[in-house]
Amino acid sequence: MKTEEGTETAAKTDSTTSQAEEFRDSLGIVSKEGKRKWIFPKQPNGRFYQWRSVLSLVLLAVLFGAPFIKIEGHPLFLFDIPHRKFILFGQIFGPHDFFLFGLMLITTVVFIILFTVVFGRLFCGWVCPQTVFMEMVFRRIDYWIEGDHKKQLQLNDSPWTGGKVLRKGTKYVIYFVLSFLVGNMLLTWIVGVDDLWKIMTDPPSQHFGGLTAMLGFTGLFYWIFSWFREQACILVCPYGRLQGVLLDKNSIVIAYDQVRGEPRGKLQRGEERTNGDCIACNLCVDVCPTGIDIRNGTQLECVNCTACIDACDEVMDKIKKPRGLIRYDSANNILNRTGFRWTPRIFGYTSVLTVLILVVVYFIATRTELDVTILRTPGMFYQEMPNDRISNVYDLKVLNKTFNAAPLTLKLQEPTGEIQLVGEALTVQSQATLEGKLMVLLKRDDIRMMSTAITIGVFNKDKQVDVIKTSFLGPVKRKQKEM
Repeated sequence: MKTEEGTETAAKTDSTTSQAEEFRDSLGIVSKEGKRKWIFPKQPNGRFYQWRSVLSLVLLAVLFGAPFIKIEGHPLFLFDIPHRKFILFGQIFGPHDFFLFGLMLITTVVFIILFTVVFGRLFCGWVCPQTVFMEMVFRRIDYWIEGDHKKQLQLNDSPWTGGKVLRKGTKYVIYFVLSFLVGNMLLTWIVGVDDLWKIMTDPPSQHFGGLTAMLGFTGLFYWIFSWFREQACILVCPYGRLQGVLLDKNSIVIAYDQVRGEPRGKLQRGEERTNGDCIACNLCVDVCPTGIDIRNGTQLECVNCTACIDACDEVMDKIKKPRGLIRYDSANNILNRTGFRWTPRIFGYTSVLTVLILVVVYFIATRTELDVTILRTPGMFYQEMPNDRISNVYDLKVLNKTFNAAPLTLKLQEPTGEIQLVGEALTVQSQATLEGKLMVLLKRDDIRMMSTAITIGVFNKDKQVDVIKTSFLGPVKRKQKEM
């Protein structure tokens, strides 16, 4: 039986644990009254922030520059979803390549799972377009016009004056212009630069759908970056929720070293420090774009942006302590100093991902520009023709995967014979399928058995693009009896 003292101690322990875990029962962007709590993070600065800035510049250059790059008159990238036409690195893909997109999608999902298992939500903080635009573009406009986080908070709580209207109005006008620019650039990845220019210059009645899409993208981006902001990462993005099932104690995430940092305590001059290295400056909280305290552990809201690492490292430099109180690390390594370990789960995901990548690479490498199928028409026997010749009828199907129309010619390469097309000449339009019929005629003397192997060469202009091997059905030549 528990004593009264033991029961009281257990109750105190449960109460302490409950208080320590209270942060998990609420969101940092929601006040106790249930209202929206606007986040005004302090502008980060440090080596990680500089690296993220460089990477963001590269990603923005790709977003705004890639649509203008063309290969032989065609865009480098195009994702024309309405017309099911996709261009990757100058190569066109259509509905017939759907299995490739399926494989790529599966590979991407496995890659995200593997990456999250090993490195947590690193993608969100470094590569995700939402984070790149929010932290590297729109928040910098906030710092430029309204000042750092304290001035932004002060301006937001102050009464409306001419100065506040001017600053807020200027900021939101710039937001709208940028949203219009970003929305149009995103549209170029779908319709192309040339079609976007037509949408912008032609009368609206000629491109009502394109104009609607342009305004829709602009409005969506403006709403996200002017009002919704960090809620996109916390409330909408499913990636954060994946952490709950994918992360374990060996996953490398942005983590606070509680072994080294606790117990926390303010730094007092002239006194010998008995607390941990954390001086409770709360700068890691001030710079967080989602308003969390990383010292509470891994949380759904954390996007691994590294702002807290830079802030903490700067403080450690000032108080002459080693960097890395907040760092990329795993829970096991912080508690046990075990280092990174290859777990069965990581090994399994890596193996599956490697196989999927090899399969995708194989299909892309062996992908042909023209798919030609020639099969003998089922249910039809051979026919005897004039001049002692035998004919077979074949079904022809050609799929053109290129940008240009393909005029084809067929030549019987083995054995000697003739090919006659049934109908018009073979010209297959871009991204189209052509079906037709043809006859192959062989001399009776060249037929040695009931099924004779034949080879047909397929030529696009003067270039041989395929070789088809099929069979020819004919009569068996009888041996003459010796007299």
